[in-house]
Amino acid sequence: MTSPIVLLGLVGVLYTTGVYLILERSLTRVLLGVLVLGNATNVLVVVAGGRAGEAPLVGRAPESAMSDALVQALVLTAIVITLGVTSFLLALIHRTWTLEREDDLTEDVEDRSLRRRLASGEQEDEEELDTTGCENVADTDPEDDDERSTEAAPDPAGHGHRAPAASTTGAGEDTR
Repeated sequence: MTSPIVLLGLVGVLYTTGVYLILERSLTRVLLGVLVLGNATNVLVVVAGGRAGEAPLVGRAPESAMSDALVQALVLTAIVITLGVTSFLLALIHRTWTLEREDDLTEDVEDRSLRRRLASGEQEDEEELDTTGCENVADTDPEDDDERSTEAAPDPAGHGHRAPAASTTGAGEDTR
């Protein structure tokens, strides 16, 4: 059997790689990092469980020769948890790819606004965060403003409802 020192070194390398991958902006790398961390945890639990023994079935071997069944149960639980997190991340990756055609997490508008306010001295620390500053024109992307203004026009009757954007086809318009 392999020495526990080698397996503990493997656990260290796997944890280091997993944390490095999770800190990336690409969701695919985050997924790979979660998978590597799951495998590192499984190896760590198996190494911590001690030496391998006989199957833990009563009557087949003396109790001193049996392996601990708790280790196997913990590893199985860790596998199921990793599978659940993986399926959730795959759903996020699919949705992000469907909407944006990329899996990189982009910088948030509020992040830019906060960084600008901290640099200009308007705000001393993040605890006194005021989110009203993100409405400034300098903090938002002008392309986003153009898209929002063409999506819906205000209700001409002033009832507080939004009317759909004007139709250019003329089909289905009421000519009363």
